[in-house]
Amino acid sequence: MISAAQLRAARALLGLDQRQLAELCGLSVPTIQRMEASDGVIRGNVDSLVKLVTALDAAGVELLGEGAVSQATGRGVRLKAPSPAGATADQGGETSA
Repeated sequence: MISAAQLRAARALLGLDQRQLAELCGLSVPTIQRMEASDGVIRGNVDSLVKLVTALDAAGVELLGEGAVSQATGRGVRLKAPSPAGATADQGGETSA
């Protein structure tokens, strides 16, 4: 549903601290801290996750799943898939032989 990295990024995009986000979605600060400290996808009480996602959506954050296409307008951020070991990033330049 939502990863810990998405949650931290969404909170940063909104300019909220953990206390403000907790108030916005009706959860406790320790719950937000636990969610943000999770490894990968956040696991927990479904009601809490729904409250969190609903609050982020109402605040203007679109959460994108793996491979999802955004239907909204506006700027956004997405993590790239990790490159295979040893691969180099293509900088768009040419090399001479």
